Amino acid sequence: MKLGFVSAILDNSSFEEVIDTAASMGYECVEVACWPVEKASRRYAGVTHIHIEELDDAKIGHINDYCRQKNVAISALAYYPNALTDDPAAQDKIVKHLIAMIKTAPKLGVDTVTTFIGRAQHRTIEENLELFQEIWKPILKVAEEQKVRIAVENCPMLFDAGQWPGGQNLMTTPAIWRKVFSLLPSDYLGLNYDPSHFIWQQMDYIAPLYEFKEKIFHVHYKDIKVYPDRLRDVGIMAYPLQYMSPKLPGLGDVDWGKYVSALNDIGYNGYSCIEIEDKAFESTPERVLDSLRLSYQYMRQFVI
Repeated sequence: MKLGFVSAILDNSSFEEVIDTAASMGYECVEVACWPVEKASRRYAGVTHIHIEELDDAKIGHINDYCRQKNVAISALAYYPNALTDDPAAQDKIVKHLIAMIKTAPKLGVDTVTTFIGRAQHRTIEENLELFQEIWKPILKVAEEQKVRIAVENCPMLFDAGQWPGGQNLMTTPAIWRKVFSLLPSDYLGLNYDPSHFIWQQMDYIAPLYEFKEKIFHVHYKDIKVYPDRLRDVGIMAYPLQYMSPKLPGLGDVDWGKYVSALNDIGYNGYSCIEIEDKAFESTPERVLDSLRLSYQYMRQFVI
């Protein structure tokens, strides 16, 4: 496995600065944020380190050359919107950007786009599965033509009142994964596996690695800390951020030795990226860099 990080945490850095940071700390890859240039709808969204719509041959050549010079690979092009939103104009824009990313990826030597399936948060799971087929069938057709894998993260995108009641990403559980993969079977639709989201859902985050080993295209290292006293006070029906918090790897409840051991068991040897969303490390730019250094040091004991 190659160890990297998700570039969104360096939201004020240029692409070159992101790659420089990775190289200076020993990281081998970066999952590069490629949002459209627009106002962010939430924290860690709206970050653009590669401007897809502005790329030409010269810029593509520069990106490829810079990564080679620094010996840092691009693990995936990253864009995490809600493609199943009930807003038709927003949905159309999202789909067009995803397709543009898929068509651009091979030019950058990248074979994976990381994203969400999305979810119409006021509709049932069954209604969303129908919507998923309608919206994602043409996207997957392009992915298959371009031989670019779509790696969907299993984050429920349900944190507070803004995502209530259903959250904004359908791909949250193994039960739903089975339905999604059966409805649109494709060698190019799989998972960007993040164990932290199972922690606060009180689910097994190890067993699915074995069942879905052929579908794991990319993996994240992000931790979650559940506060039992808060959970006892508000219960599982509360907004999740009332009883849990994202943390750096090793500072939450994920058993990283067991997780990486399972990845080794299934023969996963792809890209693995640390995702930083720990607010305790966001007070200054130096603290953000500290979070990347600490996470690297911690995960290096498992990923060599």
